[in-house]
Order: sequence, then C-alpha cells, then structure tokens
Amino acid sequence: MNTIYLTGFADEVGASLETQIRATSEIGWNHIEMRNVQTGDFPAGNLHDIPDAAFEAVVEKLAAAGVSINSFGSAIANGAKKIEDPFDITLAEVSRAIPRMQRLGTKLIRIMSYPIRKDGDQMKEERFHRLREIQKMFSDAGLVPVHENCGNYGGMSWKHTLELLENVPGLKLVYDTGNPVHDDDYSKPEPRPKQSSWEFYTHVRGHIAYVHIKDGIFDAATNKLQWCFPGEGQGDVRRILKDLLQTGYTGGISIEPHMGPGPSDPALTREENCYRTYVEYGRRLEGLMAEARAGLASVP
Repeated sequence: MNTIYLTGFADEVGASLETQIRATSEIGWNHIEMRNVQTGDFPAGNLHDIPDAAFEAVVEKLAAAGVSINSFGSAIANGAKKIEDPFDITLAEVSRAIPRMQRLGTKLIRIMSYPIRKDGDQMKEERFHRLREIQKMFSDAGLVPVHENCGNYGGMSWKHTLELLENVPGLKLVYDTGNPVHDDDYSKPEPRPKQSSWEFYTHVRGHIAYVHIKDGIFDAATNKLQWCFPGEGQGDVRRILKDLLQTGYTGGISIEPHMGPGPSDPALTREENCYRTYVEYGRRLEGLMAEARAGLASVP
C-alpha cells in the first residue's frame, strides 16, 4: 500500500468477528487492525493465539466480506508481560504470528518493549537484545514489526524511543497520538510532567511506518484521564495529521478510541453504544483528514 489508508482496532466494538466486519463496512473501510477476535464456538483471543480451526474460520469470513487485516495488534512484549519473564514466551508468540501473517498477506505487526519496571533498573540491555531477535525473526520472514509508544521502555520518552531504535537496527515505529497524554516523561526528573504528543512525534517522525489515533484529556488536578473523540483532546491530532500529509506520509492510520460506549444513549445496550461510538470515531477521523487536506490545498 503506497497511499494513506484508514483502519482500526475493531475489537473495541466487540470480540465478535461479524460485529467487527459490520462496523468496518459501515464506516466504508476494508481494513481491520486485528487484536482480539471471536468466531463460532471458539473463545475470544489474540489473532496469534486462537486455535488453528478458529484462525481458518477468520480467514474464510474475512475473504467473504472483502475485508483484509492490515496489521496484527499483537501481544508481543506488551503490558501483560515482564522483562523478567522467560524469553521463550515471546519467541513462541512470534513463531505463531509469522505463518498467520503470511497466510493473510499482512505485513505489519504491532509490538512493544515490555512494561516499565518500578524499581528504576529497566534492564535495557536485555530489552534491546530481545527486540533485536524479534525484529530479525519478522524481517527474515519479509514482515515489518512496528514498536508502539505505550507504557513500555520505548514509550518512556522520545529520547528512550530513539535509544531503542539505535540499539535495534531496522526497527520501525507505530506512533500513538494519545499515549503521551497520560504517560510521564521519564527523560525529566521527578515530579515528571506528562509528555507532549507533538514534541514526541516531531522527534521520531522519520522512523514512523504506521499511526494510531487516540485522543484524551488529562486533568492534573484530579489525576484522571478522559478519552475523547479525535481532535477534542490534548493529543495534537489535528496538527499531526496535517504534518503527516504535508511531509508525504504513506501508510495506515488506525483508530483506537478507548472510549467504550462514549456518549451513551440510554435506549441502547452497552454493546450498541460501543458500536455507535466506534463508527462515529471513524467518521470523525475522515472529517479531520478532509480538513487537513483542505487546509493544505488553501496554502498558496
């Protein structure tokens, strides 16, 4: 794909594959960044963890619907893991993901760099070693792992991301606009401020191969975060989208609302409200993209 395309974590609507396909099609898209999925009588699970029979059913239903998986939202080195865990856990996930990506014709896979350790020793050399192995396994298979700035070593600040990239040659990024809104900036002394999404983005821009759109408002007085529709929060979404277009970005932009049911209609079930919020989120992203394009077109 050599132009911008829109996609999303459709499991935020629900785990059911049929529901994910329906929401994607209603927005008018034909890509899903698949994370958790449920089909038939099989329990829900990450796409690289569900049984082979469930995976084959997913492949068949996607093909019938004309929907493709542009990226695996994997659980590799994510918040449910620890850097102290045996590396074999991660290697097994990578080994399961590769043939499934090849089966689906999917090139991208979101990975992380293990959660931040609270005792101060981040075991960074072990992280770098593991990420080098992960990157090599996917690269050797013709696939592209992209690291997300999300409560992990690379997400501690833009400086930590650049350090990670320096130590893991060839690694690319998926930049999430919303995570800096609630993440502390570990490049600064305590009491640490929250990160700036725009500042983070401008320092890593040259390494970005994929983008996640989230937005939120962090209230320092109450220490609470409220996720919101794109462009309504502190994630610098409008500014980043305009810059992506202005600098010739080509690739995917994926929504990850995190809003749950959002502004709920009491006449609807939670599931129906989640569905409605997800579709609205996608349409608002389309509106922001049109706004950014119009702004660039009006510049003499």
